Amino acid sequence: YDGIGSLSTEVRQKLKAARPETLAAAARIPGVTPAAVTALLGHVKRSI
Repeated sequence: YDGIGSLSTEVRQKLKAARPETLAAAARIPGVTPAAVTALLGHVKRSI
């Protein structure tokens, strides 16, 4: 998650702790914003 520049430190910490397997699971984590989920989606799209 450190490679995704647009994520806040708080969101990075929450994602590292929860280690969600899907975007839907990430979206359900309290404190993870819709913008953060969009950033994750963009990162995944660029990675494949």
